[in-house]
Amino acid sequence: MSNVLFSAEHNETAACAAVFMLQLFHHLPSVWLLAPFITLLVMIATGPLFYHRFWERHYSKVSIGLGVVVASYYGFLMEHGLHDLEHTFEEYLSFIALISSLFVVSGGILIKIERRGKPIINCLLLLFGAVISNLIGTTGASMLLIRPYMRMNEGRIKAFHIVFFIFIVSNIGGGLTPIGDPPLFLGFLKGVPFFWVFPNILLPWIITVTGLLLIFMVLDAKTGNGETEGTDVKGGVSIKGSKNFLFLAIIIVAVFLDPAVIEGFPSLQELFHLPFGIRELIMFSVAFAAYKCADQDALKGNEFNFEPIKEVAFLFAGIFATMIPALEFIRNYAETHAGDFSVSRFYWMTGALSAVLDNTPSYLNFFAGALGKFGLDIGSSSDIRLFADGVGVSVQGDVSSHLYLMAISVASVFFGAITYIGNAPNFMVKNIAAQADVDVPDFLEYIYKYSLPIMLPFLMLLWFLFFNY
Repeated sequence: MSNVLFSAEHNETAACAAVFMLQLFHHLPSVWLLAPFITLLVMIATGPLFYHRFWERHYSKVSIGLGVVVASYYGFLMEHGLHDLEHTFEEYLSFIALISSLFVVSGGILIKIERRGKPIINCLLLLFGAVISNLIGTTGASMLLIRPYMRMNEGRIKAFHIVFFIFIVSNIGGGLTPIGDPPLFLGFLKGVPFFWVFPNILLPWIITVTGLLLIFMVLDAKTGNGETEGTDVKGGVSIKGSKNFLFLAIIIVAVFLDPAVIEGFPSLQELFHLPFGIRELIMFSVAFAAYKCADQDALKGNEFNFEPIKEVAFLFAGIFATMIPALEFIRNYAETHAGDFSVSRFYWMTGALSAVLDNTPSYLNFFAGALGKFGLDIGSSSDIRLFADGVGVSVQGDVSSHLYLMAISVASVFFGAITYIGNAPNFMVKNIAAQADVDVPDFLEYIYKYSLPIMLPFLMLLWFLFFNY
């Protein structure tokens, strides 16, 4: 009898172990694996404020170390972990290729605006940046204009000048075309028509940009002329290093060199099993060529160095790695709960996660969930076109599918302004301004002093006007 009991207990133990291993290799990662991502976010927020010297010297080690913890778990203990790591590495290479090439190319373009910063002049520059961010991306527009913007306002520049630049040029501005922001470009690659974005996002874009500019003008008017009083210059605009605009054009064209855009275009990943493609090779090559051929006076005038892009590269390497389990939980939640999601919930959840995670996978996961709600497949470009056109009415009432896509698109782009890590240009602009000894709010101050009291009301207004379903 005891042998039978021992055998039963042994079998039960073995079954439990089998179930555990099955969960380990086939299901979601352990919840504790979210700890490295949360730790990294907390340290990014508190490091420059409470332990500046340690953070300045060791941020790269901290970021990579936390990333290695997650990567090791996925590499050794998850059945499909290596595939997840490879996919994340490919995304990181695409990300760093784009922002580093734009950073280097724009660093070789010295724009001098022979006018002192005043409310109307600054507003016109910010509006111009918002418009061109749809043509050269938020990263390109930010890197091109942040230095002349700071030079214009030398002697009177305040923290809010940098913050509103991040709000308008580095985030909201790029919401009108797929070129403007990575989530929209991903949607385009998946099958969303290129010109779907402009008419559907235009009104929220106008409301938000106009409102932010009005607030900015009031704050800027209170600043006065600062130390530059009596030195007004009414000249024009001069540009050094204009040949770099050709490099800039090559980068923008390279963005579209993808089999999903050009049918039959070769894919190096598929042909040679590489973690990068022709697009990334072109971008890295352009960055190298642009730096070697750069106008030295332009580089000197911009006080160009690689420290801002170095910090972004290290921190986002850790962010990309540590957010893998967080994205898995999000993906699972979106797949299992999308049927109960209203437009409101899609808007707020996509936005909240885009503010602290990479907004591209947040967009993708909730986009897939919204498609599933209508019985459509994210792997089918025809299904996506139907979804964008409005295939029908959801179970929540007379809400067509295109409103779900509109909510996800607006949220993934606009909420990127909530934190420095919501969008890559945010961090780069912050670093460039800090290196120029401009007063820049730290991570927490940016949130509680600017993004929550200024940006959040606009996001709530957009929800009330367009997505309150």
